[in-house]
Amino acid sequence: MVKSAATRSAAAANRAEAHPPAPEDPTASGDGAPPAGTEGPYEPILPRIPILQLSPQVDEGQWPATAFSGEVVPFAATAFREGHDRIGVELLLLDPAGVQTEHRMHPGAPGTDRWETEVQLDATGLWRYRIQAYADDYATWRHNAEVKVPAGIDVDLMLRMGHDLLHSAASDKRRSTAERRHLSEAAKATADAARSPEDRLGAATDERILRILSERPIVSLPSLSVTRSIVVERTRAGVGSWYEFFPRSEGAKKLPDGSWQSGTFRTAAKRLPEIAAMGFDVVYLPPIHPIGRTFRKGPNNTLDAGPHDPGSPWAIGGPEGGHDAIHPDLGTEKDFVFFVGKAKQAGLEVALDLALQASPDHPWVTEHPEWFTTLPDGTIAYAENPPKKYQDIYPINFDNDYEGLRTEVLRIVRHWMSLGVRIFRVDNPHTKPLHFWEWLIHTVNATDPDVVFLAEAFTRPALLRTLAKGGFQQSYTYFTWRNTKEELEEFLTSLATETADYLRPNLFVNTPDILTEYLQFGGPAAFKIRAAIAATAAPTWGVYSGFELFENVARPGAEEYIDNEKYEYRPRDYARAQNQGRSLAPYLTMLNRTRSEHPALRQLRNLRVHSSEDDSVLVYSKYLPGEFTRSGKPDAVIVVANVDPHSVRETMVHLDVTAFGLRPGEPFEVKDAVTGQRWTWTDDDYVRLDAFTEPIHVLAVRPL
Repeated sequence: MVKSAATRSAAAANRAEAHPPAPEDPTASGDGAPPAGTEGPYEPILPRIPILQLSPQVDEGQWPATAFSGEVVPFAATAFREGHDRIGVELLLLDPAGVQTEHRMHPGAPGTDRWETEVQLDATGLWRYRIQAYADDYATWRHNAEVKVPAGIDVDLMLRMGHDLLHSAASDKRRSTAERRHLSEAAKATADAARSPEDRLGAATDERILRILSERPIVSLPSLSVTRSIVVERTRAGVGSWYEFFPRSEGAKKLPDGSWQSGTFRTAAKRLPEIAAMGFDVVYLPPIHPIGRTFRKGPNNTLDAGPHDPGSPWAIGGPEGGHDAIHPDLGTEKDFVFFVGKAKQAGLEVALDLALQASPDHPWVTEHPEWFTTLPDGTIAYAENPPKKYQDIYPINFDNDYEGLRTEVLRIVRHWMSLGVRIFRVDNPHTKPLHFWEWLIHTVNATDPDVVFLAEAFTRPALLRTLAKGGFQQSYTYFTWRNTKEELEEFLTSLATETADYLRPNLFVNTPDILTEYLQFGGPAAFKIRAAIAATAAPTWGVYSGFELFENVARPGAEEYIDNEKYEYRPRDYARAQNQGRSLAPYLTMLNRTRSEHPALRQLRNLRVHSSEDDSVLVYSKYLPGEFTRSGKPDAVIVVANVDPHSVRETMVHLDVTAFGLRPGEPFEVKDAVTGQRWTWTDDDYVRLDAFTEPIHVLAVRPL
């Protein structure tokens, strides 16, 4: 395990520092060929031993790869040499403090020339790594000698070569005195003609010599790869359980005249201990700013708002102020700081919405009309996402005054940071220039590396992924629309492998804008299935309030909730629902407790899909070797989910138990976190999952 300390922002604030590193860096790169067509002798790109396809890396090193503190990162490279001589490969890892460590890499799948190792990165900051390959002269000799000597071919020559290698290794003063003595004795025995060839070969290849020369090989032709970078961020950037709720609904009361008394930060703070008790550690608040009156939306997104309708929080800005102001119904800055403090006391962080848009009443509209798009008829363009229309919102046009806008947004972000906010959920970042987000995030992280940005970007893959490459620490994903076994297998595998070097998924099960047909018509089983998969498949997940009450009625013709909280107050009686047994809160609590008990569930890259004989039974595992756990014991969890919420499924599941550290055919015990039941399992096991009782197993593995 490698430990040190630094910050993410070093990579982004000055990419030249990371590419290439300083010449005195022991892992510095000096390779590279001149551009085609330039004069002078051609210099090969390849080192003596080719080293290709380094991992992790992002777009050939254009951006640093990312990880979070405590993440186990798989390193890999393709390395080989001409002919049949053996090579060795090692990872040279430079931590943020400049301390280099070496990690032996091991062959991957046969025939691929792929070399692999895993390292847990704890220190935050900019890491650099190179891969070193070398000719392993002893391994080559041993392979040849073990073939030739028993066959009587070149016996004296092979044993003489073995003696010379061992004698040379014994003179290496970097080895301990005991190791040098063992090597010297083996060299003498190998050269002793009074012994049989078999004894001489045995002396040169016994377990003690193999161990010594495995830990410090005999190296020739050392070759170095290019340098690649990894930015390690704080753990919350990659691990967390999020809970979204509207402060104005907590404590809201309807008055006799039909008007509403809004909830406040003070009333909303009363709910924080209950959220923390469910095991959540981040509370996310939609925009808390003044709301415009012009074209204010009424219930269910209608255009005829009444005098008591509060409007959408995303229609930001009014006479009371804009993005740096607080809606007067919620309280004052002092009340907000009180709320943040109460959250901290409960063990929660506050995430605040950053929505770069304005209502027609925002001060920006009169003070900076150039920040918007003016149509030929003189009106300002409002937001649209056909067929949806948002007449109460003006989108921002960065191309009219890029410098002015980015200065203002940075000021706003730093304002809320000064009030205790360290996490921002960014609304629709894919509708703003991507280079702006890259600049903003890296500028903030240069001074405050603990600040985390979540991209709410339900958009095309290229956009979504490039936002993550550019700096967003977390990303919403397509999870809500991946519901079948086949869809989930492909989706979860991609998250754990294809995009894991730069994209951290936040698997929200629902949002105020997203109530999928799966939840609308799947009944309580659908809510359990989606929550369990989200909580176990990725280290960060989230729910929007009302999910635990099984709210599932959509506005006709839309994928949104009826009586949507975006447009009206929605006070809920959570305690009554739980007392009547109609709450999913105990289930969510169980899931978050299981996440805290199993470090394997707090990793991203360790998910492995297994098979079942039923098209609706999804099976995957997550495993963390003991060298990476605080207890020193390996941790493994198997999830078996009936993803059809309307059925009972009986089938056989087939496990590759080597994926969680066991031998094929070895029996082991599993304990279900959902029911507490225990079974003895092997590679092939029968399951029965009843969607109307418990549609999912979350199984902790214990070797027998």
